[in-house]
Amino acid sequence: MASAENGLRLVFCGTPQFAVPTLEALIAAGHDIALVVSQPDRPVGREHEIAPTPVKKTALAAGLTITQPEKIRSDAEFRAQLEAIRPDAIVVVAYGRIIPPWMLALPRLGCINLHGSLLPKYRGAAPIQWAVAMGDAFTGNTTMLLEEGLDTGPILLQQTVEIAPDQTAADLFPILAAKGAPLVVETLAGLAAGVIHPQPQNHEGATFAPLLDREDGRMDFVARTAAELYNRWRGFQPWPGAFTTLHGKKLIVHRMAVEHSGPAGLGDAEPGQIVVAEGRLLAACAAGTWLAFEEVQLEGKKRMTAAEFLRGNPLPPDARLG
Repeated sequence: MASAENGLRLVFCGTPQFAVPTLEALIAAGHDIALVVSQPDRPVGREHEIAPTPVKKTALAAGLTITQPEKIRSDAEFRAQLEAIRPDAIVVVAYGRIIPPWMLALPRLGCINLHGSLLPKYRGAAPIQWAVAMGDAFTGNTTMLLEEGLDTGPILLQQTVEIAPDQTAADLFPILAAKGAPLVVETLAGLAAGVIHPQPQNHEGATFAPLLDREDGRMDFVARTAAELYNRWRGFQPWPGAFTTLHGKKLIVHRMAVEHSGPAGLGDAEPGQIVVAEGRLLAACAAGTWLAFEEVQLEGKKRMTAAEFLRGNPLPPDARLG
């Protein structure tokens, strides 16, 4: 058991930048972080250089002990290390590994997870992206007790965060990370004091946020309205973004906007039709709605504004996307 002077004795599990503010907040709160667990270093960038995870960099800068096991379920050495620490709590933030039963049962206060949604909504690997992609007006953070199910454990605390109409998932990640850090500190204090009582989730209200796939970025102009496609583009930043095909070549749409009036004098257009109206690049979508492509990148070409694209790529009247 940690002394009151040092706060709780903790093990922290996390990997990406999203987890860094929580680790920093726990350090600032005076907790005794006996061990930091992060995924192994991976190659990044075009040069595929091996780089430490953001959590590892933060832990090293703070002089904390860090371990990076490839697997944790059956790693006897790792298990012995944690059992010797006897943590009061294990804090898990975007670690990227399923916590095994032996680890869930180890700390007296449990394994505390920060999840970037208002559970039971958006259980799964990509809650922030899917909340934006579905056009939600707000999301939030949940602290919960981990159990063997996927994000099914009892809720401890929640906070609501607004999603602005033009905000992307990339914009929202650091906001939720920053707001979630003090929520974890508050959760630990409440659990230690016995004033927070875990509340079971309403499983009937659960929705899922699966890991993103490259095909999630493919634009379906027949099935989706302009607003739906725009929301998916916002949600799938920075990856997989939004793309379609033009004349058999991949066309990435880096920036877009919903065109509320549509091109004058065109009448009804088939979804997927692409037209130039007053120097703007417009795409017809489901239910008579329109998107304006503001910045695009054709396969093999550089990223450019719609005006630059049109100067070098004159479109025939029957041009279609997809």
